Amino acid sequence: MKTALIYSEAYGRFDYGHDHPLRMERLGLTWRLMEAYGLTGLPGSKVLAPEPADENAVGRFHTREYIEVLKAASSGARAPRAARHGLGFGDNPIFPGLWEASCLVAGGSLLAAELVARGEVERAFHFAGGLHHAFPDRASGFCYVNDPVLAILHVRERGLRVAYVDIDAHHGDGVQFAFYRDPNVLTISTHERGDRLFPGTGFVEESGEGPGVGYSVNLPLQPFTDDDVYLSAFEAVVPPLLRAFKPDVVVAQLGIDGHRTDPLTHLALSVQGFIRAVKRIIECSPRLVALGGGGYDLSNVARAWTWAWAAMNGVEPPAEIPLSFSDDARRFGFTSMSLLDPPESLPPDTRRWAGEYAERQVE
Repeated sequence: MKTALIYSEAYGRFDYGHDHPLRMERLGLTWRLMEAYGLTGLPGSKVLAPEPADENAVGRFHTREYIEVLKAASSGARAPRAARHGLGFGDNPIFPGLWEASCLVAGGSLLAAELVARGEVERAFHFAGGLHHAFPDRASGFCYVNDPVLAILHVRERGLRVAYVDIDAHHGDGVQFAFYRDPNVLTISTHERGDRLFPGTGFVEESGEGPGVGYSVNLPLQPFTDDDVYLSAFEAVVPPLLRAFKPDVVVAQLGIDGHRTDPLTHLALSVQGFIRAVKRIIECSPRLVALGGGGYDLSNVARAWTWAWAAMNGVEPPAEIPLSFSDDARRFGFTSMSLLDPPESLPPDTRRWAGEYAERQVE
């Protein structure tokens, strides 16, 4: 097994703003937890720092006008069309280095895609990636450049068949949009139902258009969907579709904002449930480009993505977090020194409500 972990300390130079939910510290925190476990020097794996994607690469999906607005906003120049392209206060703030940060994230996902497409590694993980909401001409949902789309396009250029699996709590709308008429890319998204959560899409009726009908698949879920309900629905939908489609490469978005303590969403997964889904994706993937995504409780992000990287290398990490990570754990408010979540049960009526809804969506 050959694997690659894509990471750059340069991500720490960028900041969405003090009050923004997407905190770039989560990336360095995840890296340091991986280091504490000895997962950054595994036999057969390598760690690579990405170069920023160039304008031509970003322009494979995004419009020239939008790119120029991103560049102008990033440099501090007045960008009068910024609001028209989704930039401004709220979800998609303008901050110094916005364009540079977006290109670096895109470059990391393109590097992961290239390594896997070339056959240099079987699995690559770029946990800074997975910004799946950006559209060709606008930012959306904390996302400025859609790196999963760029990664998929790159793999497709190599003549390989691609399936995209997105387990973020938010629907992967930007990726679905990009390939909505394309029968050569299967997109599957499991997420909290769109009438309860941003971006308001991802219903089962959204199944593609024209030659792409049937190649966009959505599995929306009720708030308070727990591990058992989620994994049963996941198992009924995702592995059978991957077996039928027979991709050469799976691109997976591994958002951990479906966790029960995430401040922005309402699902009820544990880290253990998340990892069971990740392991099934790994098992179903001939080759894998894994990306990060959402996750707004920093301890969940670090624990889940550390375990995901271990799983990609066939390693079962000890539950007890190493003492060398203690300072970070205190500083970032870890409630325990364990990768595992404690047991938690939901009221029977809540669980039945979520289970019945999931069964209807699967049907």
